[in-house]
Amino acid sequence: MEKVNLAEKLSQFSEHWAPRVVASYNGNDVMVVKFVGEFPFHDHPETDDFFMVLSGEVLLDVEDQTHVLRPGEIFVVPAGVTHRPRAEAEAHVLLIAPQGTPNTGDPATAAAKPRS
Repeated sequence: MEKVNLAEKLSQFSEHWAPRVVASYNGNDVMVVKFVGEFPFHDHPETDDFFMVLSGEVLLDVEDQTHVLRPGEIFVVPAGVTHRPRAEAEAHVLLIAPQGTPNTGDPATAAAKPRS
């Protein structure tokens, strides 16, 4: 058991769209990630997708709508729903997903999720 400082974890890397696992609970990975630019449209057929904006602004395209997420706001994309996060300037985001869930929805194209 130990506390996790999210700002400290985020300062340890500069890559975008490369989640880092900072904790685990009940079979879920808690991750931090930096967004800038656009991520591809994708879905997760069997899991919801949880986003919490820590800093910056995230545009979340969900099917035919765009949701603007600001610091302190969360959004859960239901399983099987096509979506794409994007950010015009760097944004820091907390993600929670079942361990082993590929960030692209496809294990062949997913980013590795090293423990930070």
